[in-house]
Amino acid sequence: MNLRKLIFTNNACYKAGRTIAIKGVMVHSTGTNNPNLRRYVGPDDGLLGKNQYNNHWNQDKPDGRQVCVHAFIGKLADGSIATYQTLPWNHRGWHAGGSANDTHIGFEICEDGLTDAAYFNAVYNEATELCAYLCKEYKLDPMADGVIIGHFEGYKRGIASNHGDPNNWFPKHGKSMDSFRAEVKELLDADKPVTPPKPVEPLKPETPSAIKKGDTVKLSGIATYYDGKTIPSWVKGQNWIVREVKGDRAVIDKNESGTNSICSPVNVKFLSVAGATPPAQTYEIYTVVKGDTLWGIAKSKLGKGERYPEIKSLNGLTSDVIRAGQKLKISLK
Repeated sequence: MNLRKLIFTNNACYKAGRTIAIKGVMVHSTGTNNPNLRRYVGPDDGLLGKNQYNNHWNQDKPDGRQVCVHAFIGKLADGSIATYQTLPWNHRGWHAGGSANDTHIGFEICEDGLTDAAYFNAVYNEATELCAYLCKEYKLDPMADGVIIGHFEGYKRGIASNHGDPNNWFPKHGKSMDSFRAEVKELLDADKPVTPPKPVEPLKPETPSAIKKGDTVKLSGIATYYDGKTIPSWVKGQNWIVREVKGDRAVIDKNESGTNSICSPVNVKFLSVAGATPPAQTYEIYTVVKGDTLWGIAKSKLGKGERYPEIKSLNGLTSDVIRAGQKLKISLK
């Protein structure tokens, strides 16, 4: 999951400041052919891209309506998929048009023309991972009655307005809310180690970074931001000037030509001085298969399941959820 945050502080819903006791999650889809996050999420943070009409939802009453959800899933400017949290999770949203606003987190998946299987699969998987994350965070059972529901199911229950989403889209690609709930449960089950994890000895401190302020650096192909979030390909394709370095955290600011500035933190292990010989690789790449857990991978590759936090740290993971096809770095040490 590529989870980012841009809270809609200008929306009247956020300003209302009401909170809820979270009982479930409601899945919505936007109902319009526009898969771009910038249509709804703004202003541009350097990843979203500019909304030329400035009709995003981070304003008092977007399109003159009292609407606000907790998150959107869709495309960034570079075409990659991301989730943007737009309200605090325990904030009362304006998404259901009924009493589900008092109990459920609500998020929107940006629809396209409804026929692109690749796009659908990408956002569907992102949505299942988001729900698995929320279920784990708030101790929700995805298979319990009324916990994870589509907007159309909320209408049938009398807790939401008369909308058909996402049932207008899922069946076109062989999916349903039943399959969605089952896949969320599968993600949660895969996250449970067979044996409770034991304490891990702290890793030895790394040697001081060779990267210093003012260096012109390039990013490795597998680099992520310091918080583990995805770095767009256009950023990786340029050289950047280091603004500051503190421990293993470096802030890259302007690109070499001075045309862009991102001021973003990156782990120094992903940086090398432009033109310098890269250090020898100290990890291998492992591709996750169905049924894998971090505990099991650590036991197979590192000799002890208890070392799974090392895999999380090396890959910048913020949860134990992994999915088939995901690439993980495994230490060779």
